[in-house]
Amino acid sequence: MDYSDIASVAGKGGLFKIVKPTRTGVILESLDDKKQKLVASATQRISVLSDISIYTTNQEGSTPLEDVFRKINKEFDDDLGVTATSEPDELKAFLKHILPDYDEQRVYVSDIKKVVNWYNALRENAPELLKEKKEDKKKEKKEPKEQKSKKTEKSE
Repeated sequence: MDYSDIASVAGKGGLFKIVKPTRTGVILESLDDKKQKLVASATQRISVLSDISIYTTNQEGSTPLEDVFRKINKEFDDDLGVTATSEPDELKAFLKHILPDYDEQRVYVSDIKKVVNWYNALRENAPELLKEKKEDKKKEKKEPKEQKSKKTEKSE
């Protein structure tokens, strides 16, 4: 599973796994334990997590949500210290800690609440997405080289 396989639907709480496209929309399955299926039509606003980013004041102008989730996981892991029902000042301080250059004018408290809720949903249902990308790539690159060297040792 990847961030491009998970979506948010406007008006529906939580995250959904994209099962498959249809002629008129997409079949989605809730990411929680209920595994409820939903057919989202083309008229509904569906946002894929890989396309979502948080506004920043740096040169790029935004940071992908995927990077933000990985920073949160690296820094806090299971205990965020905030929930979606926390005070607005606490939520802003939390995001400021994770993303010091986030744009306070364009990122609303409701957006931070979504980040917290979505992070918790991913931690429970797809924790592999929160791991560092670089480590995974290094492991994948090392394994084939080690296998090749073992084969060449056997043939010698």
